[in-house]
Amino acid sequence: MMECPHCRKEIIGKPCSACGANVPVESRYCMNCGAYLTEKQRPDMEQEDSVELENRILCPDGNCTGIIIDGKCSECGKPYVESQTEQ
Repeated sequence: MMECPHCRKEIIGKPCSACGANVPVESRYCMNCGAYLTEKQRPDMEQEDSVELENRILCPDGNCTGIIIDGKCSECGKPYVESQTEQ
């Protein structure tokens, strides 16, 4: 079981196919060994490349380098809530 370090809620996980470590379901990379976890690498990459620079929305997590695609961060998977950026 994985636990959020901030709110202590359980994080749903899955095993890494490379090393077996438990990682969050939405993860793109294993936090233990760095292996790429998702099968659909090409479509995500093409989708990210098609986002215009001036129209992109950055991840609301101040430590992440992802952009918002289809309502969630392309890197960490954090869902985007529009009111987060209007403060």
